[in-house]
Amino acid sequence: MKHMKLRLTLAALAVLHALVVFAAFFAPYDYAEQHRDYPFAPPAHVRWRDAAGRFHARPFVYGIAQDSPGGDYGEDRGRFYPIDFFVRGRLFGVPAPGVLFLWGSDGLGRDVFSRVLYGGQVSLLTGLVAAFLSLALGLVCGTLAGFHGGWVDRLLMRGAELFLALPWLYLLLAVRAFLPLHISTAQAFFLLVAIIGTVGWVRPARMVRGVVLSARERGFVLAARGFGASSGYLIRRHILPLTWSVILTQATVLIPRYILAEVTLSFLGLGVGEPVPSWGNMLAEARQYHTLISHPWMLAPGLALIPLLLGYLILADILLERTGSESKPTY
Repeated sequence: MKHMKLRLTLAALAVLHALVVFAAFFAPYDYAEQHRDYPFAPPAHVRWRDAAGRFHARPFVYGIAQDSPGGDYGEDRGRFYPIDFFVRGRLFGVPAPGVLFLWGSDGLGRDVFSRVLYGGQVSLLTGLVAAFLSLALGLVCGTLAGFHGGWVDRLLMRGAELFLALPWLYLLLAVRAFLPLHISTAQAFFLLVAIIGTVGWVRPARMVRGVVLSARERGFVLAARGFGASSGYLIRRHILPLTWSVILTQATVLIPRYILAEVTLSFLGLGVGEPVPSWGNMLAEARQYHTLISHPWMLAPGLALIPLLLGYLILADILLERTGSESKPTY
């Protein structure tokens, strides 16, 4: 049962990651493509039967009609556009002048569904790279502290306590204040990764340190040391393999945490800005009450977060159970 749950979780995460990574194929439009005639258009109704009740071999959407500029939208039953598959290097789309807004459009007439997929690239990549940075720092510091002990251990662990005490949000605000008002997308991305990634290395470092402290006293390590093995050999050959389960479990915990951190910071205007989408700056467009009430589909980035975060949390729970069961003594 647990193996089936693990396989289903991994399969769901693989599908979600594939949708984001290959957004250029799955999204019907580019993230910056605008349809200025259709601001805040509602989600399209994909149909198989027309108004006369005739069944169509391919799904289609009706044209968009508007009572007046800025008025309510409706369907133009006199025009319909079949959905074509594998066109212009994308999975699906409709012929011009038709438009296909599966999750509606934003204030500039940009397709929300396409922007959610493209925006997931920024949020997901930030979480992955920041988690890798935290785990790398935690692995190095925890291994050095646990293996050498003494003043090395005290120095690294006191430094870890200092990192825990620093107000990282205010530090990020201070760093951002010293930068130019408009920075490039790449600069904003690396700033986010550097700040977020250096915040969370303390917990993995402490857990790795505990594993290393236990491992260095094991019989096979003491025997290898007695035969003259160097410290580098002991760490590489005997001790680091024992830390992989901790690193893997921590990765499944840190990645969703850092994705959520990127979304929060971008929502506050401290991350990647327009026109490049991220789930955070897309949600910032929906923070006004009248926008949220009139155009609820602007919350789509927040809804897209739920299955991704839930998948990682379930995976972390499964790995924690397996690690706990493997660590129990057998008699």
